[in-house]
Amino acid sequence: MSVIILAIESSCDDTSCAVISDGLLKSNVIASQKVHELYGGVVPELASRAHQQNIVPVVSEALRQAGITTSRLSAIAYTRGPGLLGSLLVGTSFAKGLAIGLDIPIIDVNHLHAHVLSQFIREKPDDAVPSFPFLCLLISGGNSQIILVKSPSDMEIMGQTIDDAAGEAFDKCAKVMGLPYPGGPHIDRLAALGDPDRFKFSKPSIPGLDYSFSGLKTSFLYTVRDHVATDPDFIENNLNDLCASLQKTIIDILLKQLKKAIKQTGVKEVAIGGGVSANSGVREAVVQLCNQMHIKAWIPERKFTTDNAAMVATAAYFKYLEKDFSSLDLPPYARVKL
Repeated sequence: MSVIILAIESSCDDTSCAVISDGLLKSNVIASQKVHELYGGVVPELASRAHQQNIVPVVSEALRQAGITTSRLSAIAYTRGPGLLGSLLVGTSFAKGLAIGLDIPIIDVNHLHAHVLSQFIREKPDDAVPSFPFLCLLISGGNSQIILVKSPSDMEIMGQTIDDAAGEAFDKCAKVMGLPYPGGPHIDRLAALGDPDRFKFSKPSIPGLDYSFSGLKTSFLYTVRDHVATDPDFIENNLNDLCASLQKTIIDILLKQLKKAIKQTGVKEVAIGGGVSANSGVREAVVQLCNQMHIKAWIPERKFTTDNAAMVATAAYFKYLEKDFSSLDLPPYARVKL
């Protein structure tokens, strides 16, 4: 009998539902929230209200696209955290109610865990996946981590940000330049047109494999401020070069620690995950680094880099095989380590 899991992701501002059957993805529906663009960032209360509006039609559409009725489901999976508590509560409550109504098991999934295991999303039986152990560079708006993945349930954080994440650096520097939210994709687009060596920004000297991006943000802000003081049109006249130089600096910081981690562990495979892994410069730089070090690079499809239920379903499938089910009294959590 097939193992069919319906998964719900509602950790931030995307409501998503996916259906997976015996490890193969059958549907992955995402409803994004445009309202936050007006405020230059996610407004938690508006996000949770939008989830309430979106979750029923999103789940219905995921089931329709998969050609699956609820009577065939083996389990319900949901993102328990970390994330925005109000948003998580919507997905958690819906998942629990559906599991109770269908009298089937429920599986809670760590959002970061799901990003790492997004490498195992398969749409066809012959889709290739990484071999254990491998390193994962997890980079998003709230997290920058280097993780040694020994198995689907055994992961070791080798390094992580001590302040801001790479995604925050992209978005906050984009805001300084007057770019729309989220700023990362706009910087990526404009960087392709600029000179990455035009401007120099501060790079941290952090021991071990940890990251820091707060100094870079400050350096970028001061550079722009000082130039604008003498040339009010500085940003407009140098936008492409600013974006290219900023992106190159962030990539240099990310790859410096990743290269050390590869040498330290001796792994033969490296993956990237999280929203920032959609960045063109990051993807190209990781491939180049892996080619230089003669190891395999796993670069996810862009549609699986942002928050999505397909990765939640995939993580849940591994837990289902281990009969690692959840109790109904588990509350969501806003912050937690991997």
